[in-house]
Amino acid sequence: MTGKGAADLLTREEIRAFTRRSDAAGALAITWTWLVIVGCFVALALVPHPAVFVAAVVVLGGRQLALAVAMHEAAHGTLFRSRWCNEVLTDWLCARPVWSDTARYREHHLGHHAHTGTERDPDLGLALAEPMSRGSLARKLLRDVTGLSGLRRVVGLLAIDAELLVYDVGGSPRRAPRRSAGHHLRALARNAWRPVVANLVIAGALAAAGHAWVYAAWVVAYLTMFSLVIRVRSLAEHACTERTADQLRNTRTTAAGLLARMTFAPLHVNYHLEHHLLPTVPWWRLPSLHRTLVARDALPATSLARGYVDVLRLVSRGL
Repeated sequence: MTGKGAADLLTREEIRAFTRRSDAAGALAITWTWLVIVGCFVALALVPHPAVFVAAVVVLGGRQLALAVAMHEAAHGTLFRSRWCNEVLTDWLCARPVWSDTARYREHHLGHHAHTGTERDPDLGLALAEPMSRGSLARKLLRDVTGLSGLRRVVGLLAIDAELLVYDVGGSPRRAPRRSAGHHLRALARNAWRPVVANLVIAGALAAAGHAWVYAAWVVAYLTMFSLVIRVRSLAEHACTERTADQLRNTRTTAAGLLARMTFAPLHVNYHLEHHLLPTVPWWRLPSLHRTLVARDALPATSLARGYVDVLRLVSRGL
């Protein structure tokens, strides 16, 4: 049983309206994200205080997630109308700065949509079937904020780029067939040069402005806050939902206020149930789709969370 789909809940005309894409909306998403990133760099350069550094790290981690979410939109072909903008422009402006790859991500992620909540779901490792203990959650979050999760992620990305591990973002990497050392070194160079170049551009721009040290905030954010927001967002989307092919019950939408939208839920990624019902809906139309489905009482209460604190309660025993 797969449950109801978008065609059962919306008219053909509504689906056509909700899935209409916009180059302007895509440009706005990327431009605003980078303006906030530049604003953080400027604030830190002007006020090099530890408190400003911490605040910049928090905001930058949320904007790094925003870049990853924009890449996710482009992988679905919904960020822009233009294929080149989705596949090339977004790859360089969004994916590469956070060490990702739009093409490889698309191939992996479409498998997640095809098999969500089943044993064939490549992201099943991110979706806890049962709540974890409060201590386990605390240890995971501590590893995130101290950078241990980030360092582990970097090692994993190097292994993936060297083709020692099969590409995976679902928490369950598999070993790739072993080849010669030369093969793995060539694979690393072939796959890693783009994120290296993208980050050299960021670091070089800061150095040219006379504030090369500010790049440290970008790195610290990537190793700490980015890890935290990825984990919490992932838990919110599928953890402790039903193991079923019914997309109304295997995915969760989470309410998000201003602070959550700055960190865990950029570009309306919190409307995840709506996204799974109709993956071709652009990010900026998801709130409207949500309101329509709520008005029709189409979304199960068990698939809606009041906020990200509520999610942490749902996925951990004792909170």
